[in-house]
Parts: sequence; C-alpha cells; structure tokens
Amino acid sequence: VIGTGMTPPQKIPFSAEKICMDWRQKRRPGAGLYNLGSTCYLNVILQCLTYTPPLANYLLSRQHSRFCRQQGFCMMCVMEAHVRKVLYSSASAIRPRAVIRDLKFIGEFKPDSPGDAYEFLRCTLNAMHRACQSRSTRSDVSSQETTIIHQIFGGFLRSRVTCLNCKTVSDFYKVFLDVLLKIKGASSLSTALEDLVAPRQMDKKKFFKCSKCKKKVAVSKMVTIHHEPRVFTVCLGRADNRTSKKLSQVVEYPEYLDLRPYMSEPVGEPLLYSLYAVVVHSGHTCLGGHFFCYIKASNGQWYMMNDVTVDSCGIHTVLGQQAYLLFYAR
Repeated sequence: VIGTGMTPPQKIPFSAEKICMDWRQKRRPGAGLYNLGSTCYLNVILQCLTYTPPLANYLLSRQHSRFCRQQGFCMMCVMEAHVRKVLYSSASAIRPRAVIRDLKFIGEFKPDSPGDAYEFLRCTLNAMHRACQSRSTRSDVSSQETTIIHQIFGGFLRSRVTCLNCKTVSDFYKVFLDVLLKIKGASSLSTALEDLVAPRQMDKKKFFKCSKCKKKVAVSKMVTIHHEPRVFTVCLGRADNRTSKKLSQVVEYPEYLDLRPYMSEPVGEPLLYSLYAVVVHSGHTCLGGHFFCYIKASNGQWYMMNDVTVDSCGIHTVLGQQAYLLFYAR
C-alpha cells in the first residue's frame, strides 16, 4: 500500500528471506552479566536482544563483521562480539565492558548513573540500525527501513483521519520498532491494545486541514497496525505523566498473543506471537529501583536473569510479573 509516509525502497540492504525465526542451534542459557555501577537497565536489554532468535542467528553467523567497513564505533560489531561471548562462555557471568566503554556513542548514558531500560533499548536498536546503513542508503529513507533491525523489529502504523465535515478519509503511515502503551485503567495487554486502536474524535482542536474542505476541520483519528513486525516489542508505560509516579498495577499479558484484532485488516487468519522475554522494574519510583528480566533460551526453558544470577523458572512465574517491556516473536 502506498500512502503518505510509505514509498518503495530504491535499494534493499538486507533481504527478508535470510531471516531465520527459529534458533539454528539449541544450547543451555549463556552467562549472567555483572552490574558495573548502575547498569542493570543495560544488562536486561543486552539479555533480551541476545535471546531474540532472528537477531542472535544473524549475529552468530558473523554476516555483519565480515563485511563491515565502519571505522571506529560500530554497534553491530559490539553486539556480535557480546552475543558470542555470552552464549559461548563457560563462565557463569561476564562483564559487558565493550558496551559500557561505548555508552556515549549509544545515547546519553553513564555507567555510574541509573538509566531507563526502554530508552536504552530504543537507543541500542537505533545505533544498530545506523551501523547497518551504507552511505548510499542513508539518503534514501525507504531503504533505511529494510536493514536487518527494521526487518526484525519494524512494522507500520496507519493513522486514518476522517474529516467530520465531509467524511473524506486520509491515511498516514509511520514506521515503528516498538509500541508504547498507556496502561492507566488497563487491566491487561489486550485492553491497552484496544485503547491504542480505538477511534478518537479530535474536534476540540481544529488542527487538520482537509484536502476537500480546504480548511482546518474537526476530525476522528484511528491508529491501527498496518504491517506487523516479526518481533513485536511493547512498553507498558508505567510513568504517570501528571504526577511522575510509577503506575504499579498488574497488567496481565499472555504467553501467546494474536495481533489480528489490532490490524488495519482485523478480519482474517490469526497473527500469532509467542512471548520470549519480559523486563521487570522493581521499585516505587521510575527514577530509582532495579531492572531484571525473564528470557526463553534456545532450549525452550525460561530463566530469570538478574545481573549475574541465572535461575530456571516456569511460565507461571514469568506471567505473574509487574512487566515493563514485553517481547513477542512470530
């Protein structure tokens, strides 16, 4: 579908056919990660990305580093070395020194200052995405959306705006690598997703200029997932924007998620996803506290990863957490 914000790429840097969603090798879980100051926010994201099967398969194949011509910092090369170290190490825990050494290139993070796991995820994926781009694809926005990072984590959202005066429909498309959901009043992931795709009347502020009416008009707006990602990453927004307090309510989430009801085409075959990683934040405020995570290893078993600690656990434990980030794979 070609609409505002969607154009076909001139060049495809990475072919989707090469993506393998299942683990190529099954093994026990890898090493835990030392907390080198206040780096638990960083550790959980490194672990979740390490156990993202299509990304791990790609990094373990060394497809990037073999052809990388990046001078200086390259986030893909850093992650490739990190994933190999974690999964192949005989040690029970390792120090993610290379990532910490290059923190300033990833975002505004310092090893001795607390950080936010969601912000670190976004900055890390963006740094990896940038590392996949050649000079020729940087100028072509649509080609940028076909890197391995966008092929794994990327999808399209559609905003359908309807003029309440003449009923003219305008569609706008936007790429996403993750979805931030409002959870105030939501008891489950499904109710938060229903709220995301619910139509909204925006008649109080006439900011949209209708192409037919030729003036600014009141509109209704509906956001839907137009093209589903291979890996669906959700942040349950636990910061109350008004009070800055943490929203600590339980938001139920399933092991298997069907995205079909939230698509632009809500009728059709189910779009089933399987949960493989959960990031949890413990603490009463969003600024302090501690991050730990649960991941599903290549052997199909779940493990709690809390810095250096790696302990096996059951799915019931995983589903009973005050989740902050959820990772689902097709």
